[in-house]
Amino acid sequence: MRIYSHPACLLHDPGAGHAEQPARLRSVIDALREAFPALDWHDAPCASRGQLLRVHDDGLLALVLDTPLPDGQPIPLDPDTVLGPHSAEAALRAAGAGVAAVDAVLGTGPATVFCAVRPPGHHATDTVAMGFCLFNNIAVAAAHAIERHGLARVAVVDFDVHHGNGTQAIFASDPRVMYLSSHQMPLYPDSGHADERGVGNVVNAPLAPGSGSEAFRHAWRDTLLPALDGFRPQLLLVSAGFDAHRRDPLAQIELEATDFEWLTGELLAIARRHGGGRVVSMLEGGYDLQALRECSVAHVGALAGARP
Repeated sequence: MRIYSHPACLLHDPGAGHAEQPARLRSVIDALREAFPALDWHDAPCASRGQLLRVHDDGLLALVLDTPLPDGQPIPLDPDTVLGPHSAEAALRAAGAGVAAVDAVLGTGPATVFCAVRPPGHHATDTVAMGFCLFNNIAVAAAHAIERHGLARVAVVDFDVHHGNGTQAIFASDPRVMYLSSHQMPLYPDSGHADERGVGNVVNAPLAPGSGSEAFRHAWRDTLLPALDGFRPQLLLVSAGFDAHRRDPLAQIELEATDFEWLTGELLAIARRHGGGRVVSMLEGGYDLQALRECSVAHVGALAGARP
């Protein structure tokens, strides 16, 4: 089991009071190092412009990477998304982690990798940075698996409490990528209805506030996991947001860490059936620090086949 991270991802600072704080990532890193001292840690490289251009246009790259910041002062890109003096490198490292992880699991590295990075990515579309996200890290990883490694079936599984509108939009017309998501509805970004199907490669399971563990597991067991199994993914990518936990301040799905552990085990079983057990997971949301610690340990422990 390998972990990709980088100190630059701790320097992206959206400002005091913002939910997407550097402390989020620090809590995940500290929890994983404490629980699993034998994990194999690697520095995340920077994604190249060519790798980013597989899913993003030149205008978004120029905005994130080339915008001047007078006196080093952060600027808001929208009410939720901020660009600061260290944001460009953090975004490049976050996207680069996914690329390196794909190369590892499809090469001579371990079968499972977790990317402990920020900013998150699944809301960023091909042209727009939004929802705390600058580049769509998981989409960059999926496109790399297809274009560099020639895969024909890549699945992106998203259990963040917010729908990954950017990931869905990027791949909605590409049958080589299946996108599957459980998420709270209504909730930002107000997408992910069950009738959004792409070209038959999109499966959404919206959940009402207060749904809890039983409804969450039912959605995965009866709808999402069978669809994923039928797709027979050669590689499984996971948008691992832990903001559906009961402690999270931004949503109300009311899950426990054991729910993420259970789902991770189910996903790993499908990956073993169809793709040699190859799984790349990338941190997305989660805004309560104690819940982040518990959930990241549960998730990574299940991926690694280890107990803390």
